[in-house]
Amino acid sequence: MRNAARASLAIAGYLALAGVLYGQEAGTAAGPSNVDRCLAIAADMTLGAPLPKTRGKLRADQPITIVALGSSSTTGFGTFGPGFPAVMKTELMRRHASLHVTVINSGRVFETVGGNLARFDKDVLRFQPDLVVWQLGTNDVVWHGGANGAGAALRDGVRRLKQAGVEVILMDLQDAPAVRRAPSHVAMETLIADVAREEAVGLFPRFVLMQRAHAEGTKGLVAWDGLHNSAAGYRCIGIALARMIDADVAR
Repeated sequence: MRNAARASLAIAGYLALAGVLYGQEAGTAAGPSNVDRCLAIAADMTLGAPLPKTRGKLRADQPITIVALGSSSTTGFGTFGPGFPAVMKTELMRRHASLHVTVINSGRVFETVGGNLARFDKDVLRFQPDLVVWQLGTNDVVWHGGANGAGAALRDGVRRLKQAGVEVILMDLQDAPAVRRAPSHVAMETLIADVAREEAVGLFPRFVLMQRAHAEGTKGLVAWDGLHNSAAGYRCIGIALARMIDADVAR
């Protein structure tokens, strides 16, 4: 009886938590969901650089391989649901019903830009991707004190991908309390944007997207830890990313 009572309490607690998480994502008759609000803000944003190889494959419905490289934000840490790479894949396939999309999730918890770079051969290039989405920078500023040293690793990584014929989208930091408390987050944002511009690669503006969403009263995009995205946050980012990739096809 005692074990059954404990089990019932555990189930009740889980269902209550799930209800809270679902409530953050679901819309009501009174208005759109937080994901919808976030996506409405993303609708006016672009990657800032063309993806001709990816565009050609999507237009021709040819198989495409995408590697998502990064840290815990890429793994989907902080939620019971899928991370942004899986959401991106689902949205791309929804928009291109006959398309075969392979997405390899090469995220690793706590990893820095330098750690990402050290895994290029094993976890990125061996898959011969058409496109790499590189989510980066958060752990460098939150846990390792700043952007020092990240610039050389970032430029090296982008150039290696380009030399291998791989198109690149950089994804910057998330707008979350733990990130904003890190004094060097502005320097890292500037670094990522500068490298994207200098190397003419795509930039998914995650920080600005979340910042604007928060400014307009959208809640529930950050997980319980004040650092990672929530399920709603990952869903908005994954769908918005897929739509920005697809918008390049329409050009």
